[in-house]
Amino acid sequence: MKLFTLLFFLPTCLLLVFQNNTAAQGTAGSAPAFQLNIKKTAGTIKIDGEVEDEAWKEVPVSSHFYKKFPNDEGDPQRQTEVKVTYDDAYLYFAFTAYGTSKPIIQSLKRDIGHDSNDGIAIIIDPVNQKTNGFFFVLNAYNVQSDDILSANSGSDNGLNFSWDNKWISATRLYPDRWTAEIAIPFKTLRYSPGKTAWGINFLRIDAETNEYSTWAKVPRNFRSYDLGYTGLLTWDAAPPKAGANIAIIPYITGGVSGDKENNESTKVTGNAGFDAKIGLSSALNLDLTVNPDFSQIEVDQQVTNLTRYSIFFPERRTFFLENADLFSQYGIEPIRPFYSRRIGLDNDGNKIPILFGARLSGNVAKRTRIGIMNIQTGKKNEYAAQNYSAVSVNQSIFKRSVIKGYFLNRQGFLSDDQKQKDPLSLYGRNAGIAYDYSNAKGTWGGWSYYNHSFKPGITKDNNYVDLGVNYSGRALSGIVEVAEVGTNYYTDMGFIERIENYDALRDTSIRVGFKHMFTELGYKIFPRKGIFNQHMVELSRYYVLNPNNSFNEENYELTYYNMMKNTAMILVNASSERVQLLYPISFTDKTPLPVDRYRYTTASVEYDSDLRKPFSYTVSAGGGSFYNGTNRQVRASIKYRSQPHMAISLQAEYHKLNFPEPYGNNELFLLASRLEINFSTKIFWTTFLQYNTQRNNFNINSRFQWRYKPMSDLFVVYTDNYFTDPFFKNKNRALVFKMNYWLNI
Repeated sequence: MKLFTLLFFLPTCLLLVFQNNTAAQGTAGSAPAFQLNIKKTAGTIKIDGEVEDEAWKEVPVSSHFYKKFPNDEGDPQRQTEVKVTYDDAYLYFAFTAYGTSKPIIQSLKRDIGHDSNDGIAIIIDPVNQKTNGFFFVLNAYNVQSDDILSANSGSDNGLNFSWDNKWISATRLYPDRWTAEIAIPFKTLRYSPGKTAWGINFLRIDAETNEYSTWAKVPRNFRSYDLGYTGLLTWDAAPPKAGANIAIIPYITGGVSGDKENNESTKVTGNAGFDAKIGLSSALNLDLTVNPDFSQIEVDQQVTNLTRYSIFFPERRTFFLENADLFSQYGIEPIRPFYSRRIGLDNDGNKIPILFGARLSGNVAKRTRIGIMNIQTGKKNEYAAQNYSAVSVNQSIFKRSVIKGYFLNRQGFLSDDQKQKDPLSLYGRNAGIAYDYSNAKGTWGGWSYYNHSFKPGITKDNNYVDLGVNYSGRALSGIVEVAEVGTNYYTDMGFIERIENYDALRDTSIRVGFKHMFTELGYKIFPRKGIFNQHMVELSRYYVLNPNNSFNEENYELTYYNMMKNTAMILVNASSERVQLLYPISFTDKTPLPVDRYRYTTASVEYDSDLRKPFSYTVSAGGGSFYNGTNRQVRASIKYRSQPHMAISLQAEYHKLNFPEPYGNNELFLLASRLEINFSTKIFWTTFLQYNTQRNNFNINSRFQWRYKPMSDLFVVYTDNYFTDPFFKNKNRALVFKMNYWLNI
């Protein structure tokens, strides 16, 4: 670990020097061509989608959008116009999207996002530091989505549309265009008083032509909402003071439940609590929760797991999602010191009541963001009450780089007997420092992370170090990353994919640290003619060593995919794996596979049809050797959409595992269906069924939602779980309702 600790500081220094030398470079989005002057209106604007108010006639039109996807060459087939103005309370936008007579809409649900829907979006960076901002999306049927942007939003999982706030919008459909009006309250935004230069960009999604276009030009190798490529919004005077922004969201729940699996009788329950959002300043927000309830959150989408480790499931609980990047973006995706799903669960994954929580987040200075969070859970059965605290500070430096540090603490309120039996459960603490580098254009990036854990009696092998560099050019991309995780590096509030190694013979898990190196090289081709928008080839290598530098695992993967102009896609994948199995593992109910070195190869091919059509589908097939046996797999999904009110989907996955005697054979089935009915933009009904033989579970989850006022909902949720073997033997079921009300003070 000492070598990796030293290696941490050298790349950090080199990145700082390199950043200093390139700090003077400008970003394309800040060029003079992408400037918009905003003036205060003296008129009245009625948000009805018609853009006919007298006040709009005094506002100049920005009418030249640049093509972003499928390539960034020339203009889009159909142009878009935008107007911007403001008064003492609202920031106003008016859009005219030409050429769409029959918009393509996937759903009427709020927060469905922007992909595959005819819509427009606004990217706002009030601090104008290209590190955090806001993303407002509106589709042609007036369905709203919103989120907070960060420097990490360009990653594949950067958007979850978890941040919710009140804003006003309306749309109108015409034979040759559709129009939209938006009013965003100043108190919804967080900005520094007196700052008259904001970052701004606009996005148009034209689903019929499968084109994305932006007002400030964004290179094709970056996300449309990349904060590094915003234009400049120049105010004629300091923006109005935001004023108080306080929202109280109380809730009540009630229901009936039974748990036959644990021999619990049917019981009637009721509960109440509240959330609160308090704007302490125009850039700093305090979130509070008392006795939170997440019964309305959709169940996880189940997967078949043929790895040796636990699966990372995304957080869905809204309290933990807003400004989540302040805490969760330390480490890399399979190694996260902070993983909020560990909060409110015991060691076996059972729910533990959360009593209260608070989170302070936002900007305390122009280039400084902070996050402070504290959560208190209650005692349940033999599991002691816990307190979770997290502190994170992000300091922007140069153009687009960040130095950040964190401290995490889990404190268990254990009895003396519990302290004797399991002293490591008393507390778990983590601290770390990181440097995320990005050049001004965003093409070059790098990172250096040093993390340390604290446990009673542990003083060595308790570090995690990670170094990496990446390049994202127009055609060529690449990543080189190395990491070392000590055997005694504990993350009581985090997730490490491969440190726990399950021993199937002894039915226990053994902690083993590791060192790894990941490299990836990708190349894209953008044809000018033909049926394809893009071809891409990626080659990656993942190499793992044990703490004593002995071999553990090596994986080579070659992937080719193409995207067609009609949104269809073909993907071909081949991989070669070498594994030194440290402990016996079993994929059947027979004798576990023994400790040995295994080598196997697999290949698969997948086709996705045109997702804009009312009927779309995906099919894939693959197989090959698997340890000392074989694995054959087939996946398929179909979706029918009756726009915009109904969507039905069915997914199926089948694995056939064959091993030589005495290791057995196995067949794994995973079936999932989803029915979504959107009666309007306010009333929804969703039913989700999942049949998973690997987990021996058949789940039914049905949810009715009525948004009776903006951001205020009534939910009725029915959930039922059965064994798949013996088939249809009930485990547990529940019927609950939840009602909340968003009250602005």
